[in-house]
Amino acid sequence: MEKVAVDDVDSWQGPASVKRPVGRALGLTDAALNYYELAPGESFAFGYHRHERQEELFYIIEGTATFETEDGETVVGRGELVRFEPGEWQQGSNDGDERVRALAFGAPAESGETTILRACPDCGDRTEQAIDRPDDDETALVTTCVDCDAETARFS
Repeated sequence: MEKVAVDDVDSWQGPASVKRPVGRALGLTDAALNYYELAPGESFAFGYHRHERQEELFYIIEGTATFETEDGETVVGRGELVRFEPGEWQQGSNDGDERVRALAFGAPAESGETTILRACPDCGDRTEQAIDRPDDDETALVTTCVDCDAETARFS
């Protein structure tokens, strides 16, 4: 048996204020489990994305998350869950005024290739993205367009 307090797990840098890989802290090997807190305007992911092999389930503990999908937007509130199949495009964000707290469960743990799309101002369209650390700031993460190498977002 393993036990962990969510607040004892270090948060990972990214588009959410808080992302704690609680599954890793518990020693999960066949699935991923992350705890998130999103301030207004923040997102679970670096962009509109899909995981090649991993299905994802989000449980909203507090607040309301809006998920963009190929079928439009889906609003998921406190006590509700949403599931995405492997290969299904999605991006969840906090479009409200209150903080969102959620658990995200993914299986298998290894998602396979993850494809991320963001709006590229230079290309004028949503393009595939890479995530890297910029040369000018080792504490930040940036998304860049794979077509033209333009920086599309910075997370610090």
